[in-house]
Amino acid sequence: MASCWWRWRRGCSWRPAARSPGPGSLGRAGLSGLRAAAAAAASRAQMSYFNLVKSLTSAFPNMYSISRFHHVTPAVCCCSRTRSGEKYTDPFNLGWRDLKGLYEDIRKELFISTTELKDMCEYYFDGKGKAFRPIIVVLMARACNIHHNNSRNVQASQRAIALIAEMIHTASLVHDDVIDDASSRRGKHTVNKIWGEKKAVLAGDLILSAASIALARIGNTTVVSILTQVIEDLVRGEFLQLGSKENENERFAHYLEKTFKKTASLIANSCKALIDDVLDFTSCSDRMGKPTSADLKLGLATGPVLFACQQFPEMNAMIMRRFSSPGDVDRARQYVLQSDGVQQTTYLAQRYCREAVREISKLRPSPERDALIQLSEIVLTRDK
Repeated sequence: MASCWWRWRRGCSWRPAARSPGPGSLGRAGLSGLRAAAAAAASRAQMSYFNLVKSLTSAFPNMYSISRFHHVTPAVCCCSRTRSGEKYTDPFNLGWRDLKGLYEDIRKELFISTTELKDMCEYYFDGKGKAFRPIIVVLMARACNIHHNNSRNVQASQRAIALIAEMIHTASLVHDDVIDDASSRRGKHTVNKIWGEKKAVLAGDLILSAASIALARIGNTTVVSILTQVIEDLVRGEFLQLGSKENENERFAHYLEKTFKKTASLIANSCKALIDDVLDFTSCSDRMGKPTSADLKLGLATGPVLFACQQFPEMNAMIMRRFSSPGDVDRARQYVLQSDGVQQTTYLAQRYCREAVREISKLRPSPERDALIQLSEIVLTRDK
C-alpha cells in the first residue's frame, strides 16, 4: 500500500505522507483503522502503567491511592535529560542498589532437592542478564515512594514484586523456547535443547509455581490479582502469536494486542517488544545471541513485515501461509529491507515511548523518575 506511509513530526506525532494511492491501498478508511488500532493499544499500555503502580503501592494497604499519582509536570520527549535538578546516575546502577543478591534470592525461592531439575530451573538465573524488569520495578517503587512521602526506601514487599516479575518472565522464556523450538538464548543453548522439551515445560511450570508461592506470601489480594493477570496475558499473547488475520486492519490490531499481552503487560510499555522486532532485521546473529530473521522462520508477521506488505501486497499470501513455502523467508526479508517497514516500526515504538514518558512524568521529579525516562530511550536505541 504505497499511500500508507507515515512520517514522524512535531514531537513524535504521526502524519501520513503526501502520496497518491496505489494498487492495493487501504485508503482513508484503512488509515483510520490503523490509527484506531494504535490508539487502542496505547490506551492499554497506559493502563498497564497504572496496574504496575497499583501493584507496587498495593503492597501497603491504605497508604496510597491511584488518584495521588497525577502530579502534573511538563511533558517531555524521549530523551536522557534529567529534570529533577539532582545528581543523576546510570539507571541500571541506580536500580541495582536494591537488587543486590537478586539471583541468589531467586535461587532460594527455587529450592529443589532433585539435582537435574534444580539445574534446569536455575539455568537462566546466572546473573548474566540485565535484570531489566526488576530494575523497572524498583525504580518505579522508589519514584512512587518519593512522590508520596519523599522516601527512597524500597520496602520488602516491593522488592519481592521485582523478584516475582523476573521469575514470571524467565518461566515464559523457557516455555517460549519450547514453542519456538529455539536452540539458543543469551548466547548459550536453551533449556529444551539441553534437557529436552518435556522436561523444559516442567521446569517452566516449577518456576511459575515458585513465583506464585512468593506472590502469596506478600499477602495482598490486589497484588495477587494484578500479577495473575500478567500470567494470563502471557498465555493469551502466545496464542495470539500463533494465529493471523485475513483482513489487513485486523492483522495490525492483532499484532499490537499480541505485543501488549506478551510484553507490555509485564513491563508496563510496549517499546521493548517493537524494538526486538526491528532488531530481527537489523542486528547480526552474533550480537543478538540468536539468528536474525528468526521471527520469519517461525512464521510470525511482526511490525516491519506488516508495514512492508503495505508497499508489497504480494507479502499477504506469505503471511497467511506463515512463510512456509521454499524461499518465503528470504523474499520476505528482502521486501522488508527494500521498504520502510523497519523505520515505521521504529517510529511506532517511539510513539509508545512518548506515551510512557508522559505517564512517568506525572510523578514528582526525582533521579528515579529520570532513570525511568532514560530507560525508555535505552530500549529504543539498543542494538542487541
